[in-house]
Amino acid sequence: MTLPGAVPPPDDSTDAGVAWHYGDPFAEQRSAARSVVVVDRSNRGVIAVPGEDRLKWLHQLTSQHFEQLGENANTEALILDAQGRLEHHMVVANVGGTVFLDVEKVDDLLAYLKKMVFWSKVGPRDATPELALVSIIGPDAVALLEKLDIPVPAAVEQLGDGFVRRTSWPGQSSFDLLVPRAELASWWQRITDAGARPAGSFAFEALRVESLRARQGIDTDERTIPHEVGLIDPAVHLNKGCYRGQETVAKVHNVGRPPRRMLLLHLDGSADGEPETGDPVMLDGRVVGRVGSVVQHHELGPIALALVKRSVPVESDLLAGAPEREVPARIDPDSVPPDTPGLGREAVRNLRG
Repeated sequence: MTLPGAVPPPDDSTDAGVAWHYGDPFAEQRSAARSVVVVDRSNRGVIAVPGEDRLKWLHQLTSQHFEQLGENANTEALILDAQGRLEHHMVVANVGGTVFLDVEKVDDLLAYLKKMVFWSKVGPRDATPELALVSIIGPDAVALLEKLDIPVPAAVEQLGDGFVRRTSWPGQSSFDLLVPRAELASWWQRITDAGARPAGSFAFEALRVESLRARQGIDTDERTIPHEVGLIDPAVHLNKGCYRGQETVAKVHNVGRPPRRMLLLHLDGSADGEPETGDPVMLDGRVVGRVGSVVQHHELGPIALALVKRSVPVESDLLAGAPEREVPARIDPDSVPPDTPGLGREAVRNLRG
């Protein structure tokens, strides 16, 4: 979507097709923390799964307990390979008799879903041409929805031919609107006229990294299992079985020690270069990890998510990046998950308190 003041992303960006920023990406981040912003995320893919067997069918294929998912409910789900490695991550809404899955990329997942239909009464299709995603983020988000006469959902509420969904990040008040793609420009105008500041992918990615939320294909590689990137709590139901990769999930959960963990790295902002996704993380000349998302945060400065071997001490002096762009890096201790399965960043703070 082309909007006044929108600056397009660099040519090599993974967020082609949406605005990078609107002139001041750090002010956009501050507005998300202090008031309210709206972010065009219409580059996300959407798959619709209608049909009377949709919940039973998705229950059999994924890590999530879809048979317990009620109407107007949301969750996340994964499809794993036989070794429990991450293949697809989906954000889910069950509304209006259809399950909607928004994902990084549609083609591979949709091909897999269609291949698995067999005799089930479901009809998965690419709904990206139908629906576009925008996110409303910030402490004033609820007031903005009320001003727009949009129902404030406990989870999901139908909204004309789309829906509004509460999300758990970033911050305490965040909502996704999936609106008819043909009406995206008019929705954007309504939302900004009501007081939301436009923000681009630059700001959104910084907020995502601060929230320790992995992005598939950037913060994950071909070996990633869900325990390593914080996806057990939101996307895996540990009391269901009979899905591909379940044995690995159960084994690692019971032991509580995945081989790697996703951590937040503080990068040296005085260095000339900046690491890129896929670059190594080094300790004493040894590769001990992989760089994922690299962003500039309005308060934290240059930061990155990285998959790092569990054996690496938290206080280590690391180097992140290929040799020509290598920079010193330190692990944020608040990003280190405890060994107790199912506990996250807030639990770390509570345990240390």
